[in-house]
Amino acid sequence: MPNHPFKIEICVEGTDGLMAAQNAGADRVELCASLIEGGLTPSLGVIREALRVATIPFHVIIRPRGGDFLYSEVEFNSMVEDIKALRDMGTVAGVVIGCLTADGKIDEDRTRALVEAARPMAVTCHRAFDMTADYRAAIEALVRCGVDRVLTSGQRDTAIEGSDILKDTMAIAAGRIVIMACGELDAANIAQVRQSTGVDEMHFAALKTLKSTMEFRNPHVGMGGTAIEREYEVTVTDTEAVRATIAAARAAL
Repeated sequence: MPNHPFKIEICVEGTDGLMAAQNAGADRVELCASLIEGGLTPSLGVIREALRVATIPFHVIIRPRGGDFLYSEVEFNSMVEDIKALRDMGTVAGVVIGCLTADGKIDEDRTRALVEAARPMAVTCHRAFDMTADYRAAIEALVRCGVDRVLTSGQRDTAIEGSDILKDTMAIAAGRIVIMACGELDAANIAQVRQSTGVDEMHFAALKTLKSTMEFRNPHVGMGGTAIEREYEVTVTDTEAVRATIAAARAAL
């Protein structure tokens, strides 16, 4: 059983998503850009505006690009600089990081350096953890590095599929690091995952797609290599879905 208050974090893109999540009763937000790529570091302008409107804590993802978690020296340096900029603001609650070695281990040197740069902010390891070769060894590495929590779907696409590993991860963690479950959680399955795994915290993105209100549309161009239809869609956080999923999770135990 968790030994601290159960919390629910919502993964959002930008300040509109943050406000939707906090209005729906979230405890905390993970603030990202480009969720279509799994979440990238948002701009300082977005972060400053988030600080202005936030009524709940938010953690900022520090991820310079999509793809794997094996970063060049220049990419890693940019992560350190992003963290220092957030730390200097003095009001950001936490950061979300993840660095691996080529053989699928937690990069302890880099993780420790990012943790040291971040303090006193909280530090979460994101789903880079789910791409490690040995989740048991990865937990021990994160504990050694002083990471506060890890976000995981149990090394599977969904938390339902990863429930056994999530439960084992909780046992290995033994209260030394917070285990936060994710992986296509919604109002229909979140209670089952909470009951079967006993995780400390839960994390999800409740997204919906809206049609653009643009009146003029150029049928010949899709920006950034996307399908033309995507140019005229907007993905937002669904307040009602967040509220319903939170209610289902809190009713589970």
